[in-house]
Amino acid sequence: MTRALNPQSSTPHGSTPHSSTSGSSTASAWKPADSSKALYGGRSGRRITVHDIGGAKERGEKWPMLTAYDAMTASVFDEAGIPVMLVGDSMGNCHLGYDTTVPVTLDEMTMLSAAVVRGTSRALIVADLPFGSYQEGPVQALRSAMRLIKDAGVGAVKLEGGERSHQQIDLLVQSGIPVMGHIGLTPQSVNSMGYRVQGRGEEAAQQLLRDAKAVQDAGAFAVVLELVPAELAAEVTRILHIPTVGIGAGPECDAQVLVYTDMVGLTGGKVPRFTKQYADLRRTLGDAAKEFADEVVGGTFPLEQHTFH
Repeated sequence: MTRALNPQSSTPHGSTPHSSTSGSSTASAWKPADSSKALYGGRSGRRITVHDIGGAKERGEKWPMLTAYDAMTASVFDEAGIPVMLVGDSMGNCHLGYDTTVPVTLDEMTMLSAAVVRGTSRALIVADLPFGSYQEGPVQALRSAMRLIKDAGVGAVKLEGGERSHQQIDLLVQSGIPVMGHIGLTPQSVNSMGYRVQGRGEEAAQQLLRDAKAVQDAGAFAVVLELVPAELAAEVTRILHIPTVGIGAGPECDAQVLVYTDMVGLTGGKVPRFTKQYADLRRTLGDAAKEFADEVVGGTFPLEQHTFH
């Protein structure tokens, strides 16, 4: 997934999107018959699995997903009940200081994925296959995915591409590795695709539908729809029997995902239009750092209660 985008859209930022007629349940309308089965707020003490994800689609339950890149942040989200966390290659932009997701390596992904796994006990952890770790073909994809499963301990992997990644997804699934697909805007293709809404126009919409079906037919348990017109995303959600996870794809997807640094206000500068900021941690951390520095310079920290004798 990407960050710091500002795609043009006919819907003003902050306005309420129009509901589609696809029949999807809204978060407020869904009531679990057995709350222990709910992905968000459920009482199960075990790890959530891809079978639980499929059950949520059948029940009409919507669910949240956030990115995470370290054990401490992941533990906070786990305690909050977030059922699925993505160790995204968005770490390149918001954690490792790269300009895009392209430079992220499998070594970096493995190390940070393992940290997120160690910081959680309930959430399903999904790790991105970074650029260059699966494009050569199914065998390379299998080797890369096996490393994330065996060395990092994640429960599933995610890779970009629809029809072009069909064979990779198929081999991974046949080998026992759950796969989340990713279509629409695929940030690893930034050098050829750019950052813009995908699926506009009849030809582009038909290609996205073919990509969605290819991902499902290959055995993926869910698919991310990034920067896709809301009406098209609603159609994909209606057609597929696997869950759709939206990011900039409107309200009718089965789930929604955000890059957590955008969600909590750590991202500097202009944030993506599809992001809602739920906190301002950049200001909070900055204020705390300034207060600490002022007390050190002024000689009021450390005090006696902070000192050993």
